[in-house]
Amino acid sequence: MELRQLSDLSDADLDAAYAPPSLPWLRVNMISTVDGAAAGPDGRSGGINNDADKRVFDCLRRICDAIVVGAGTARDEGYHQASKPLVLVSRRGQVPDRLRDATPGSVLMATCAGAELLDETRALLGHERVLVLGQQRVDLARLKQSLAERGLTHVLSEGGPHLLRDLIAEGVADELDWTVVPRLLAGEHPRITSGPPVDVPLRLGSLLETDGTLLGRWYL
Repeated sequence: MELRQLSDLSDADLDAAYAPPSLPWLRVNMISTVDGAAAGPDGRSGGINNDADKRVFDCLRRICDAIVVGAGTARDEGYHQASKPLVLVSRRGQVPDRLRDATPGSVLMATCAGAELLDETRALLGHERVLVLGQQRVDLARLKQSLAERGLTHVLSEGGPHLLRDLIAEGVADELDWTVVPRLLAGEHPRITSGPPVDVPLRLGSLLETDGTLLGRWYL
């Protein structure tokens, strides 16, 4: 496998390089420092990203059909309405404040029948935009299938760490796109995964580099 320079690729080249090999396809995009910190001193992944990561981040959003993110991550990272449908995953069924006034239809909720805020969220987003997938937890395999049935076959997940762990454990994720920035933070910071142990082998598909930043595409 050849190590390629990100700077050698046009936006069209980058889109082609990250095209899904089949559909439906669910990829997860994450970032960390060399010593594994998935967030900066401000507690957000934006505290460690750089221009190279932003370029691939923009590419992945550009070519996907929908963005899946944990509601807690959307809240903590200050998510706004995106250019693609934003699918929140929440056992409580809670829509973050900054997304409550989003354009109708731009935000969907994946939750469970036991969600304490289910009725409120249905009233806010519309009944058809709230996906009830399971009784006490969100069935992520059903989420992937339900999105595909809506024509959203190329799905990008942006975490966070608990959702990534669950997507891997349940065999739902097809790909991990992982940026490693050339920084060391030490201290107590989250990793890109969080939760009970999993042990899943990865296969490296491609690797880009620019100024010490590594951008890997790993297949599960």
